[in-house]
Amino acid sequence: MAEDPKWELAILATVQGFYEKLLQDAVEGEVPVPAGLETVSLQGEEDVGGMLAAMRRWLRLLDMAISPAMLRRAFTDETDPEIAEAMLRYFVRKKDHTDYDRDKTDIVVTFLYRHPRVPGQWEQRGYGLDGSLPLSPFEIALIEILSDADLLPLPEEHVQVLRRFDSLEEQVSQFRDFNALLESGIIQTVRQIKQNLDESFYHPGVLATIAPYNSTFGTRFDELFLQATKHIKDFAGHLEEQGGTILGSVDGVDVTVDHVKAMDESNLLALDYGQALDKFRRVSRLKQTLEQMPPISRGSKPAVSSANAKPAAKPSVFPATKPFNLASARKAITPQQAAAEETKLLKVEESIRIFVRVADPKFRQVVPMRFFNLTLTPAEADAYCADFLEEKSLRAGVARVLLRLVAVTARVITEWEELKRSTHSSSLWKLHADSLATLLELGSNAAENAERVSAMATQRGHRQHVEEIQSSLKKLREYSSIAERSLTGAEAKAAAAGTD
Repeated sequence: MAEDPKWELAILATVQGFYEKLLQDAVEGEVPVPAGLETVSLQGEEDVGGMLAAMRRWLRLLDMAISPAMLRRAFTDETDPEIAEAMLRYFVRKKDHTDYDRDKTDIVVTFLYRHPRVPGQWEQRGYGLDGSLPLSPFEIALIEILSDADLLPLPEEHVQVLRRFDSLEEQVSQFRDFNALLESGIIQTVRQIKQNLDESFYHPGVLATIAPYNSTFGTRFDELFLQATKHIKDFAGHLEEQGGTILGSVDGVDVTVDHVKAMDESNLLALDYGQALDKFRRVSRLKQTLEQMPPISRGSKPAVSSANAKPAAKPSVFPATKPFNLASARKAITPQQAAAEETKLLKVEESIRIFVRVADPKFRQVVPMRFFNLTLTPAEADAYCADFLEEKSLRAGVARVLLRLVAVTARVITEWEELKRSTHSSSLWKLHADSLATLLELGSNAAENAERVSAMATQRGHRQHVEEIQSSLKKLREYSSIAERSLTGAEAKAAAAGTD
């Protein structure tokens, strides 16, 4: 704590003003400030001790509202270094530090390293006050900024840890590929080192060592990430020119041209690395998938089957042998067939759940599948994010119904698409026809259960739940009807035998 309480109050007032500005931008409006802590009040001669106590409580609340990602986005080239210095003093002088405090301090000290008051200020080396220990100008500047903070000497084991950063920084500079950088584990290694430093993390010597590494890593990470996304977007552009829509599959989910178009590199890079790591890995895996594919040349047209070249609205589905008897197939479903399909339904549910939970909220209702985009209603998307599915309540029952209806609908569409593509093979056609028959039976059971839950919601006056269920039921019935016509229509009955 500063010996002069007014000096500490000035530091906290600077932090308060910066925090409040961030929140005002986030909520697009004024942020109510506790009585007595308005800017005008800080200029008076009131009880400084009481005001300090109130200010500390207020800043603890603001700390919970301001995430590291918000702070990262807020520090731009136009930010006054004096604000960053006040923020650094505030975080270092706190009595109890959280992981968020460490992450925010990391951001602030890196900003100060990247924005010296005099260009080139950190490039020369200096010496300690005793003339023996070489100190960087940046460390000398941090010692001055934090001169009134109560800091303990660095333990020897932490001094040894800091020596690893030279080799880590050299390792980062040698990466030439985004995939290699992510797979190296260096992000997790450095994060663990920072955590293990505990309170020593806030020492000027530690901060002066970490900031240059952060700067090198951040620059290299951004360069390689932008190279990877450019590669993906270039490929997507070439694919779209030739009529393609699906680039590849990541974690069992197809990635489409539209998803790539919606990718916002600037927004991703502004996120906290820890929070955004899964998104970065998806980009990395997609790039790896594309690298394994043959190059696409502009002006060349990919070979397409005659079936794909025809309009997709009314495809001709030809069974390879005698007409398919759907009624008999449904009656002959074995427990093994039903169990196998149940397993597939659970996998579909899990895949959709993962996508919906990690996707950008603006795009989470469009789930890329292998052959199509599955569009969810808001209620269905919410159900896949629900954490109350195990409850014995109406809302949990409705959510479980929606999950089931969506999964069955997705499987019906997938098998129908497979059926259209297997007209050349009697065995494949029969395989997908049997799967569709099983799905239609399971879909019928799911619809019956949905109607029971809908009736219960009606009795309890929950009209919205009824509408949500009926909307999902309508989609299932529409696609089930299409599948039935494909299996039993006139085209199927007149089909010629196929070949394997």
